[in-house]
Amino acid sequence: MAGRASSRPLRLRFVASFARARDLPETEAEIALVGRSNVGKSSLINAAANQRNLARTSKTPGATRLLNAFELGSEGSGRWLVDLPGYGYARASKADQRAGAAMTEGYLVDRAPLRGVLHLIDGAIGPTASDLETRAWLADIGLPVSYVATKADKVKPSAAARRRAELADKLEAAPGDVSWASARTGAGIADLRSRIQALLGD
Repeated sequence: MAGRASSRPLRLRFVASFARARDLPETEAEIALVGRSNVGKSSLINAAANQRNLARTSKTPGATRLLNAFELGSEGSGRWLVDLPGYGYARASKADQRAGAAMTEGYLVDRAPLRGVLHLIDGAIGPTASDLETRAWLADIGLPVSYVATKADKVKPSAAARRRAELADKLEAAPGDVSWASARTGAGIADLRSRIQALLGD
């Protein structure tokens, strides 16, 4: 768990988009955002930074097709948050699916500055088969993973405790190891900021 939650927006700036992991320059530290298409990765980045258009959002799943890098802190700090292409979008062509998977695998397996992964799960529907496949693969390659359940505002308060327990159980994690957040209402965003800062060594 992160320390005291931070209500201060993260100082994030967009650096560049990369088509291949080997195109990224040397950095001090990186964390990756991983999740199913339409899980809300871009919206959470915008909420964490309190910037409306820092990360491009789209109503169409699969909009992120490159490795999108954002730097934390002052320019040149070398502390990056990298948004990876979403997985599990059935309407994407087979070629696009293979390209996205290869890009993601190349980054996660070979990227030396990578300190860990924030694995985003849609809290309104729970882990999908593709989420669980990704969870198992991340465990196999030995990367530290923190789970973030998105769209917390779409879970009715009366069902929240049961949904949280069920989601954690499917991920084989303790309920306290899964943070919940809503980009729409701001719930849980302070904790997300603290997790990012802790991983990148603020």
